Amino acid sequence: MAFTRRALLAALSVCPICAGVARAAESGSPHWSYEGHGGPARWGSLEQGFAACSVGNQQSPVDLDGAVTAAGAGPALAWKPDAFRVTNNGHTIQADVAGDAGAATIGGKTYMLRQFHFHAPSEHAVAGKRSAMEAHFVHAEADGSLLVLGVFLVPGQVNPAFAKIMATAPKAAGAQALDGALDPAGLLPHARSVYRYEGSLTTPPCSEVVDWNVLAAPVEVAQADIDAFRAIFPMNARPIQAMNRRFLLRLN
Repeated sequence: MAFTRRALLAALSVCPICAGVARAAESGSPHWSYEGHGGPARWGSLEQGFAACSVGNQQSPVDLDGAVTAAGAGPALAWKPDAFRVTNNGHTIQADVAGDAGAATIGGKTYMLRQFHFHAPSEHAVAGKRSAMEAHFVHAEADGSLLVLGVFLVPGQVNPAFAKIMATAPKAAGAQALDGALDPAGLLPHARSVYRYEGSLTTPPCSEVVDWNVLAAPVEVAQADIDAFRAIFPMNARPIQAMNRRFLLRLN
């Protein structure tokens, strides 16, 4: 899960904990990447503020195998179409909310949708298997906590929402507004069974403030659009992290 400077600064009024991430963006933090000297194995040592990447015990992503079936449901979504601003931030393609894109509610808390972005391959796995891609819908609550909804993307039929985003996405660092409102629900499957656990951001500073909800059913997108993303970001997925003593639930 990644944040751009623009999205983080917009969210600070409702997400005080995000301020630490924004300060890192403002202060010219060390370059991190998905391979080489700045790769995941070294994130925790790049600067003091990234320490959770190496010493945290509730890190993400994880393998979702072995979840315990439990009563309940995933977040209730009340999203709205929005003219998202599509950004290439050097780590992913991200759609930042331009106005009001609605919210997600779970456990009596309401989190506002701030942005969504993509990883290839998927960051979460199921029984060791990763999907072609994964979308992360990032929501923030006034107390500083985050809710992220993950959606697996697999090759198949054209998905108009993803196709529109990739047609707009800059191939180099930069941003471009969509030419009209897009309904983010177009990137959701019909079935809403969800894996739920407490975890972290999947990029530095790896803060352990995330209520993760990953939908079990995937969404089909065109192989050509997957290829277009991977032409920009061939690989931008963090390695699987230890589950440790956390609960992993499967809610239907």
